[in-house]
Amino acid sequence: MFCFSLVLLASCAPVRYESYPKATHAVASWYGPDFHGRPTSSGELFDMYALTCAHKDYPFGTRLKVTNVSNNKTVDCIVNDRGPFVSERDLDLSYGAAKEIGLIGPGTGKIKIEYAGRDNSYIKDIRYIPTSKGPFTLQVGSFRELSNAMRLKMAIELKYNTVYITVAEIDGSKYYRVRIGKFTIKEEAYRYAKTLADEGYSVLITSYDEKI
Repeated sequence: MFCFSLVLLASCAPVRYESYPKATHAVASWYGPDFHGRPTSSGELFDMYALTCAHKDYPFGTRLKVTNVSNNKTVDCIVNDRGPFVSERDLDLSYGAAKEIGLIGPGTGKIKIEYAGRDNSYIKDIRYIPTSKGPFTLQVGSFRELSNAMRLKMAIELKYNTVYITVAEIDGSKYYRVRIGKFTIKEEAYRYAKTLADEGYSVLITSYDEKI
């Protein structure tokens, strides 16, 4: 929780995505107990029993119909995380979603992915600290555990550059902040922030040297 006052910079209107294929074949894996209860890249806590999935590119809130081509079982799930981080895998299903289509035993399998719309509630507002002065940076996460910050950094680096982690100490506790870029002009920072917010990341525009 932040200890300072935040002001909304803008409210993001729903974004229309028109370039998704009707269906595509891919390789899926699954993840579960090791990540249960930990924050996903979207900020939600991972529930291994919920029907969710991780994808490298789809905006958070994207709804997918996933079919196991070996048995024709299907499951509807929602993208709320980034991954997989293993090469030659395209989708990481939650334990619950993988169980629905018989993927737990094999561990991986060939699937068909069909785009089924998006829950636009995942689109975020952009926040900023009114007293911030340039240069600016974008903060997309703050964690007490370094492992959570490292995982978000890896997730964002699937698409974006200049991602870094800073450490701040507040009231004797360390916080690991995941940040992106260095911008001289606030409007430039805002344009970049809007892309991230539309994708579903929580974005805070702050001073590059801000420690709190």
